[in-house]
Amino acid sequence: MADAVLIPDFITATLGFAVYLLGARINSKVAVLRQFNIPEPVTGGLLASLVVLLLYLVANVELSFELQTRDALLVLFFAGIGLNARLSDLIAGGKPLVILLILTLVTIVAQNVIGAAGASLFGYPVQAGVLFGSAALIGGHGTAIAWAPEVAGATGLDGATELGVAVATLGLVLAALVGGPIARLLVETRGLSPDRPDEEHTVGLPEETTVATDIDHMTIMRVLLHLNLAIILGYALGEAISAAGLKLPLFVPCLIMGIVISNVRAAIAPSAPPVARTPSLALLSEFALGAFLAMSLMSLQLWTIAELGMAIAVIMSAQTLFTVVFVIWVLFPLMGSNYRGAVLAAGFGGFALGATPTAIANMTAVTKRYGPSPIAFIVLPLVSAFFVDIANAIVIQTIVNF
Repeated sequence: MADAVLIPDFITATLGFAVYLLGARINSKVAVLRQFNIPEPVTGGLLASLVVLLLYLVANVELSFELQTRDALLVLFFAGIGLNARLSDLIAGGKPLVILLILTLVTIVAQNVIGAAGASLFGYPVQAGVLFGSAALIGGHGTAIAWAPEVAGATGLDGATELGVAVATLGLVLAALVGGPIARLLVETRGLSPDRPDEEHTVGLPEETTVATDIDHMTIMRVLLHLNLAIILGYALGEAISAAGLKLPLFVPCLIMGIVISNVRAAIAPSAPPVARTPSLALLSEFALGAFLAMSLMSLQLWTIAELGMAIAVIMSAQTLFTVVFVIWVLFPLMGSNYRGAVLAAGFGGFALGATPTAIANMTAVTKRYGPSPIAFIVLPLVSAFFVDIANAIVIQTIVNF
């Protein structure tokens, strides 16, 4: 039995910042990481998770982390995504949004078919395929943990929760690694470039930026004020939605209220100092996302993966191969075979195998290098925030009750 050590939230956040900076330092020294668009927090976070694994294997110490600050940063990030959403972009993103919705449903079904086939191959109940499939991958840790008791009750499978967590953990690692290379392949082999290269960046600043003279204490304070307002109103909207009987993660109503605040402000005070699409908002958004991802990856308990051995290796290889082939040969052409399609391909690779923040981190690394794609940063979060949980629940419930 390993000695359990719980790291307090403040120390977790501090370590997360250090891990983020470590990843940035390594990326600056290792050209191949930059060439394949591996996000900085991914580099640092995965290295830190290996250190945590080494402590478990060598010293028999099991580290776990309090993550309240990490979760608050996720809410802050999505409020920023909402503030960046112009009504014109929402309208322009209508067709890509519908296509992405359909492709997401196809992915959910395909992941569960692969998962069920793999589960049967390795002696698991067929219903356990959802834990090798969309419950743990496109759903992530939370969905896997929520559905594991249902799978256990329907099949008598011992360790269903551990299975779901292990698959979700490996999925998150793979999601962080596949998106950047996919975009590099599509962008560089096809000579793609942004339609509007002078457009403002949604998350992060371009790599060639060295001095941002329009970022000062006033612009930062203005952005923080609007982010806080979006979160306060998001809390209120979340309570109203919950009272109506619909359960949504807090970041969803905060995203909605960010959209509302941004577009109402633009309509009633068009000459007011800008908040949306400003370098200050892009910088704060990148900080929130990067710190969230660094903390998420460094807190992974990688030893849970090894316990599943060959089954998880084979099934996750199949899931990754499907995802890569699907985004390159199906999603990218349907999105127009253009630069935005390449950015969405990188994001969808992260989203399908891991989580929305991983997808956005992949897209951020790509756009910082090659140029902006604001609509991609609106379309993908809207799909992941509103559609996935509902569609995933319907498909999973159907399979578990089969």
